[in-house]
Amino acid sequence: MANIDCVIDTHPMANEMNSISHHVTGTTTAVVAMKAAVIKAESEAAEHVCNNVNRGFYTLIRSQISQKTAKLTSQVDSLIMQLQQQTRMLMNIKTRMEHDYNMITARYTKLFGTLNQSLKQRIYELDRPTFDFAERDLELISNRPRQLTSTVPLSQLESLTMSQRIAASNVKHHALEVIDTMSSFLVGMANQKKLTSRILLRQPAAKPSALYMLPNIVSEACIDKSGATTTNVVANANGITPQAVAATRSRVLDQVSQLPWKQTREISSEIQNEFNRLLSASQANERVKEMARALFQKNSFETLNTAAS
Repeated sequence: MANIDCVIDTHPMANEMNSISHHVTGTTTAVVAMKAAVIKAESEAAEHVCNNVNRGFYTLIRSQISQKTAKLTSQVDSLIMQLQQQTRMLMNIKTRMEHDYNMITARYTKLFGTLNQSLKQRIYELDRPTFDFAERDLELISNRPRQLTSTVPLSQLESLTMSQRIAASNVKHHALEVIDTMSSFLVGMANQKKLTSRILLRQPAAKPSALYMLPNIVSEACIDKSGATTTNVVANANGITPQAVAATRSRVLDQVSQLPWKQTREISSEIQNEFNRLLSASQANERVKEMARALFQKNSFETLNTAAS
């Protein structure tokens, strides 16, 4: 094989390769710069996304808290309004109760004050001599040393004698008043003893008991044409138990045939006035009223003969 020696100039190729090297270096720099820019853009985008996500989360939480706060605030306001309304109602009830209490207190204070004054007056009237002795006579006795104090005579003998007579007369007058008071007191005590002896039982009771005197009305009426009669007893029931009234009526019915009766000659004016009043207030016709008045005037009443009992 033949060998051919060729001389090739490589400078253009070397120059081109040098130019390509510069371009590759520039490209590498651009790629590095682009990578840094991309990383920076990704970091900024990630930061932006995170900020937006955080802002949205905080906004959501804040919105939810605001909604719950508004709901609870409305509930609290409604409860406060209910409490205020109930407070006004309780204050009105309290005011009404205070008014009722003051009214009842004033009424009962006036009532008990009147009762106390009445009882005080009754007690004072029952024991007037004792109260007069304690309030008036004892005061006079206690004032006597001040009224009868001795004075130093600084006058003549005639004036001294006259002053002694006046003092003695004053002493006699006060002594006479004391004696009169004591006499009236003793007379009152004697009258009270007489009245007590009339009220008290003459014989001592075998055991403690209570004595009641009840007014009764015994009426006898015909029940048929054969002349059969029936007896009715009407007892006063004011302040007495029904058992006591029933026992009284039964006792009177058992002894009505044995009681000493006597015919009354005159009709009591009180009974006659009460009968006329009831007859006037009656709604019956005039014929019935005249018959009732005629029967009443026949005076067929009987009462117990206390002298015989």
